[in-house]
Amino acid sequence: MLTTVTRLYTGTLDLIESALLPWFPGLFARFAFAATLWLYFLNSARTKIEPGLFGFLSVRDSAYYQIALPAVEAAGGDVSAVPFLPWGLIVYLGTYAELILPLLIVVGLATRIAALGMLCFVAVQTLVDITVHQVGPETIGALFDRFPDSVILDQRLLWTVPLVFLVLYGPGLIALDTLVDRWTKRRRQ
Repeated sequence: MLTTVTRLYTGTLDLIESALLPWFPGLFARFAFAATLWLYFLNSARTKIEPGLFGFLSVRDSAYYQIALPAVEAAGGDVSAVPFLPWGLIVYLGTYAELILPLLIVVGLATRIAALGMLCFVAVQTLVDITVHQVGPETIGALFDRFPDSVILDQRLLWTVPLVFLVLYGPGLIALDTLVDRWTKRRRQ
């Protein structure tokens, strides 16, 4: 009896794996990212760029206040006095990373690199929130404290789960990466 149950169990899992494993996990990780974080990062990026169709070509002063507040304060609040290297470059890279990387993840293009970039972005965002914006302990929270609602440790740890999956396993078969891979393989033949 136990052998029959074990065979049925492993047979069912083998069937599920063969049917779902090539395409579902990567697609689901990208869906989870899109459903929970894409609009968050898009709206955050929109606060840093000018409005309008070509507004993304110009970074607002508010981006400096959000990303490089110590440099703005050192310049007496005058964003134009903030040196481009390194602060202006950091602001531009952070703004465009927040705009472009999530889009790449959602469509599945350069997914592993984009997900790795987003992991770095979330780490820097967390560091800036804690050190520059000086959020309090109630916002930072603690792991293993029975309260799953802290904005920094609990939420951002959960943010990293689909990103780590995408870095390690890729976007799955339903992604632009797959189309690009197939196209390049055909071109080589």
